[in-house]
Amino acid sequence: MLRYVLRRMISLGLSLLVASALIFSVVELVPGDPASFMLGTGAQPETVAALRQQMGLDQPLPLRYAAWVGALLQGDLGQSFTYKTPIGGMILERMQVSLPLALMALTLAAAIAFPVGIYAAARRGKAGDAAVMGGTQLGIALPNFWFAMLLVLLFAVKLRWLPAGGFPGWSQPDAALRSLILPAVALALPQAAILARVLRSALIETQGQDYIRTARAKGLTAGQTLRRHALRNALIPVLTIMGMQFSFLLAGAIIIENVFYLPGLGRLIFQAISQRDLIVVQSAVLVLVAAVIAVTFLVDLAYAAVDPRLRNR
Repeated sequence: MLRYVLRRMISLGLSLLVASALIFSVVELVPGDPASFMLGTGAQPETVAALRQQMGLDQPLPLRYAAWVGALLQGDLGQSFTYKTPIGGMILERMQVSLPLALMALTLAAAIAFPVGIYAAARRGKAGDAAVMGGTQLGIALPNFWFAMLLVLLFAVKLRWLPAGGFPGWSQPDAALRSLILPAVALALPQAAILARVLRSALIETQGQDYIRTARAKGLTAGQTLRRHALRNALIPVLTIMGMQFSFLLAGAIIIENVFYLPGLGRLIFQAISQRDLIVVQSAVLVLVAAVIAVTFLVDLAYAAVDPRLRNR
């Protein structure tokens, strides 16, 4: 198991290095000069050139990339061109919103998907299965921002049970959690629908295996066989989808963050792009890539725990 973990860590470290080069290259292709954007269209060329030199934008790209990576290895994410503050602090502040929101949404999605997927697999071809498949198809088709607005109208405007938006900070834990409930529900619905369909398909596939027939021959009921044997072996594709969903929820919740006016990481990246604050975009996206790689690593470890045969492949 230790050799398996070391191999995966080396592979993921190389992936992160390649990702940093790609992120730097792509961000540099974004049109617009940060110095010109900050000074405005009426700025003198000499002033723009002086600001570019101060920001280090006059250096060749390889030198700028090497300087950026060198600072990252020392734990320095750089300083924002626009706000003149350390980027590490900005990202940490925004992650205090995005990370709990992603965890809440994924937990809620799994809590919905597992019983629904097991129910549909146990009633394959029956009315209950058809109802679940129709409901999950609807959940995938509905835009989460539209569903978010419906939640606001019902629970915030009409019933006044939950806040319509904003984030008071973790100094008020109860209020902070309440402000994340509606966004988490809006994000969780389509993810739960996807996860339930994947779990149902995986369970149906495992039911045709020899060990399932052996368990049934020993006297176990269909439900017992499904829960005790099929579910464990159906977890590998489910874990894959959950890892991808967590990455999406962490980085791709920008629309929901704007609907509920949450100061999350996705919103920070959107603002940095609009302000041509390239160093913020580079560092924030790299942090998200590192989070995705870390999640992938944990999912790989979960694979090995679920199916020990994968350690030797």
